[in-house]
Amino acid sequence: MTKFSRIICITAGLLLTAAASAQMATDTSPERPKSYTVKQGDTLWNIAEVFYFQPWMWKDIWHANPGIKNPDLIYPGDMIYLAEIDGKVALKAMRGSRVKLAPHMRSTPVDQAIPAIPIDAIHQFLTRPSVIDIEQDDVDDRPYIIAFADDRIIAGAKSMIYVRGPLEPGVANYNIVRPGDLYHDSVSGEPLGREALWVGEAQLRKGGDPATFFVKEAEREVAIGDRLYPVVGEHAIHAFYPHPPEQEVDAGIVSVLDGVTQIGQYDVVVIDRGENEGLQVGDVLQIDHKGRTVRDKYSGETWDEVTLPSVEAAALMIFRVFPKVSFALVMQATRPLHVGDRVRNPDMDRD
Repeated sequence: MTKFSRIICITAGLLLTAAASAQMATDTSPERPKSYTVKQGDTLWNIAEVFYFQPWMWKDIWHANPGIKNPDLIYPGDMIYLAEIDGKVALKAMRGSRVKLAPHMRSTPVDQAIPAIPIDAIHQFLTRPSVIDIEQDDVDDRPYIIAFADDRIIAGAKSMIYVRGPLEPGVANYNIVRPGDLYHDSVSGEPLGREALWVGEAQLRKGGDPATFFVKEAEREVAIGDRLYPVVGEHAIHAFYPHPPEQEVDAGIVSVLDGVTQIGQYDVVVIDRGENEGLQVGDVLQIDHKGRTVRDKYSGETWDEVTLPSVEAAALMIFRVFPKVSFALVMQATRPLHVGDRVRNPDMDRD
């Protein structure tokens, strides 16, 4: 399989590992279908939800299918169905021709396989600079844009820009980054890092002071004062394997990207925990909507206020981890979410 090493290797094992260890009952509820035909646009996460399995438990049900040592990928037209194995409910898969899955080479292009999560929602965050480490990186020391060609106030793609500051020897391509707000710990207020808004990419055309750059692409308007960071050869992770975190997590949502005020499904949020706390790509966490504070008019006390309990509101999956913060994609949302909502380990004792 080495010739497929560059392919997004999201296997049917992600789907076929949903909840054997959760001691699922063999009886299925009326709402749970007995089979489901995979459609274009599906993800393994939403397919698992169809059967009410906790989507992040794919890894456990894998052992319920011992006959499939190396599961193939899942494609539109394949059928997922419920089966009973050793007294427990499990998911199995058949090709559109109703042939049982078995280890074999498939002639259908593998890039048509169903992904685990909607990659399109996060692809722009996978390799671009997203967080400035305020302890290791002094943004004031980075090269900066001082002017544009033709006396422009702003610039866009295919524009010439002029840059001052020390450039990396031998590096021609640079990310244009706009330093944003600081991320703060939701409890202590400690600064954790600075938002790095990706503006575009520029290529060095002529050295000097100032140096001349050509803007190859731009997602935002390029502004005077924007900083330049070398483009590094970082490989994006495209294969995600959702799982519960290995340690207890108590975190908060400290920001939502792209200026969204109310957070919903497939929005990208920033939480105030990262590599330093042991978080990993693929960790699935539960979001609790913070209970509001109400006045109790009947307690007999003046201005007696009570904070209502937090309510489970959503699930998210971490897809990029930095030392003190992590980026996560909201996968499920039953009510609007907000900055300040708490994030914790998912409940593991429910279907």
